[in-house]
Amino acid sequence: MFLEVLSRIANRIDGAIALSLVAADGIAVESVSNDPELDLEVLSAELIAQARSIGANHREIAMGEVQQVSVTTDLGTVMVSSLTKDYYLLLVLGTEGSYGRARFEMRRARLLLESELT
Repeated sequence: MFLEVLSRIANRIDGAIALSLVAADGIAVESVSNDPELDLEVLSAELIAQARSIGANHREIAMGEVQQVSVTTDLGTVMVSSLTKDYYLLLVLGTEGSYGRARFEMRRARLLLESELT
């Protein structure tokens, strides 16, 4: 079920290279990818750990719950979006990708998947 949903979401985002549903421990539950060279296991483990650390820091300083973190490099953008306390979406977006559309679709995905994951 999640694979079909992830595919539909990724297809609506111009420039999407990969999209993963990732557990809080950094292990991908399901993924879709257009790049067989991309190591989603390592990427998801590292970025989920960073997102959780940023979230903990923001809670300590009473800034609220972190909903989304993005990192942009010369090769593209990686976005991590919180779905529930136990699950995240990780999106890899190419340099020509639509950042605004990606944020919008990630937010829609949260609404779509949240009830399935709780």
